Formats: sequence, structure tokens, C-alpha cells
Amino acid sequence: MPPFDAPEDDPFGPHNLPYGVFSLNGSGSGPADRKVGVRIGDHVLDAGAAATALGSPYATLLTQPTLNPLLAAGRTTWSDVRRALTAWVTVHREAIEPLLHPLSSVTLHLPFEVADYVDFYASENHARNVGRIFRPDAADSLTPNWKHLPIGYHGRSGTVVVSGTDVARPSGQRKAPTDPTPVFGPSVRLDIEAEVGFVVGVPTAQGTPVPLSGFRDHVFGLCLLNDWSARDIQAWEYVPLGPFLGKSFATSISAWITPLDALEEAHVAPPARTHPLLPYLDDSAETSDGPGGYDLRISVAINGHTVSEPPFSTMYWTAAQQLAHMTVNGASLRTGDLYGSGTVSGPSADQRGSLLELTWNGQEPLELPDGKRTFLEDGDVVTLTAWAPGPDGVRVGLGEVTGRIVSG
Repeated sequence: MPPFDAPEDDPFGPHNLPYGVFSLNGSGSGPADRKVGVRIGDHVLDAGAAATALGSPYATLLTQPTLNPLLAAGRTTWSDVRRALTAWVTVHREAIEPLLHPLSSVTLHLPFEVADYVDFYASENHARNVGRIFRPDAADSLTPNWKHLPIGYHGRSGTVVVSGTDVARPSGQRKAPTDPTPVFGPSVRLDIEAEVGFVVGVPTAQGTPVPLSGFRDHVFGLCLLNDWSARDIQAWEYVPLGPFLGKSFATSISAWITPLDALEEAHVAPPARTHPLLPYLDDSAETSDGPGGYDLRISVAINGHTVSEPPFSTMYWTAAQQLAHMTVNGASLRTGDLYGSGTVSGPSADQRGSLLELTWNGQEPLELPDGKRTFLEDGDVVTLTAWAPGPDGVRVGLGEVTGRIVSG
């Protein structure tokens, strides 16, 4: 049996085909050594070499050290390339077999050059938990604007790193309520945020908003994302302008970008809206691309022990609404823009996507096989995995995101 004949129920079978960038172990890791790859089972196909060998018109796009040229090519090309790849791994097996490499023999790199990075706050469960933690006496745990617009902030694109990259514990100013003055030092409340990231392909001119209907024309795919957060630094700095150094030290994303075309079976309706929406955010009408939510089942593990399983289907604001809001003021899109969903949390205690919620701000420590945790300790390894419903009951796997905390 050829090495790419994965079991029929393999979540990375021909129905998936996520994109990444790799180099062969021992070949160097500079731009000249990097290749566009497509995952099939526990192998990666050298997509550029396959395109060249089979005389594909898309060889130029696929023989690049980054996904950015493919991202910029647009929806028609994305679909055409996907159809070609499906044929290569199902019909032209003999031709491509020499171009398949075991995952153990390659190094995976950041799959695209990140242009801008924006992060949202789109889970009502998460927002309500945070409100109850920090504003326990408030009449409403949500801020007055939350049900009217997707709240977000602009992050730092230069510190987006690929899965497997160590995360150095950040230092900064912090001030506990009992401290007379702020102190400086390593964060002692280092946290995670289990999120989904969306990757923009086609850019826009400044002054051109993207409507809800334009989502699939501009967004290529999605990936898992961990928005590492230093809660003590964040708490001291964020009033009145929001997150800054407590977030900007590292954001980890998967090495594999799942194209939206692989997730046709995963569309779900978002939760019922409880407030009327302004026209540019109103997604109540049916669209040809289906409802705007995605049924993604996420798992969060610390040192191999599962601590949470947040359901992405519960997210109040959809990725299309986030894109529309992000551009409604005329802000332009660039190829390689990345925007995060915000922490994914479900309604139950075992579905919370951050340690802030899981431990209720440190008051209820997690019991792990290697000891209790309120926030992350040096040496802890956090891993996000996920899957979505696929055709004929087969799962679509999302590439994992993992990171190990090291002392700063």
C-alpha cells in the first residue's frame, strides 16, 4: 500500500488537504529551502514539485517559500488548485509517490507572512465569565456595546509564531491590588486563549468595506490559534486603551491552514441574536455559502492532560461579521492578514478556553497529574487540537498548536 493511502477515516485524508510550508530535515531552513506542502495522512506532499511534474498551470504559485502568492490568487484559483490536488492524491498516486515525505522527516515553518493581526472577543460565554470575575456586582456581566458589535484589538504581527515554538515568559509592569506601587518582573499569571484564526488572501483598497457576502472572496482558510496572555501585565496596563504588552509577546498558530472549501459540512447557524443588528452586521438572511458559524470541536491539553473542550459553534459573532466590522471604516485588507476569533468558551465549566476562566481567576486550581495549576508554570506544554464534521461522517482535522513555556 502506498504511504499516502491513509485509513478512510483519517482526519487528514483527501477530503481535507491543508496547506503548510516545510523544509526537509538536514537541508537548511532558509527561504530557498522552503516548499509549499499539503498534508495527506502522516505525510506531506511537495505541492510545487507535484505541480511541475504533472504540468500544472499552478506550478508557479506552488513553487514558493510561502503561501502568500497562493493566498493572493483568489477564490476561483483556490478552488481550482484544490481540485487539482485532490486528483493528484487520488488518481495520480504513482506519479506523486516520490514527492511525499513523512512528517517526521520535515521541519514545518510559519506558513505565510503575516501582514496585520487583529484579535476579537466573540464568545458570549467567555465575555460573561470575564465580566462575572472582574465585575461581580455589575447588573449585566456584558459591557453595553457587546451585543451590538464584535469587540477587538490590533495585535503585533511580528510575534506570530508557528506551532512548536517555545514561548518565553514575558516580563513587564504589574501591580496587585495590595501593592502600593507597580513592580517589574516576569509574569506570574501566564495564560492561554484557545482560538481560531482566519487567514486573509485577497487584499482590498483602503476605503473599501467588505460586506458579509464578501467573506469567502477574501478569506482563504482557518487555523487554530493560541493567544498567550500575561494576565497580571494586562490587568495593570489595559485601562483605558486595552491589551498591549500582556498580549504582544507571542501568538502561536498551526503550521497547517485548512481551506474553507474543506469545511463545507461544518457550517452551522450561530446562536440566536438577542439584539437587533445594524444592516452591515445583519446575517439573518440566507446566503449561498450557508450559515456563518462553524462546528469546530476544540480540545485544550496541558502536559498531555485534557483540561477543556470548547465548542466553536457557540461563538456569538461569526468570522464574516468580524471581517465586515474590521473593514467597515474603510480599513484595507492585505494578503496575509490574520484575525483571531477571541477565546472560545462553551456554557459548561469544562468548555472554558482560558485558565482565567477554568480556575476562576486562580481561586479554583486545576488538578493535573503533575500538580495543581492556577496559571502556567515554566516547562508546561499547552496543545490545542480540533476537528470538524466532514463528508460522509469523516472528520476534518485541524493542525495542532503546541507551545512550551520557558523562563524569560
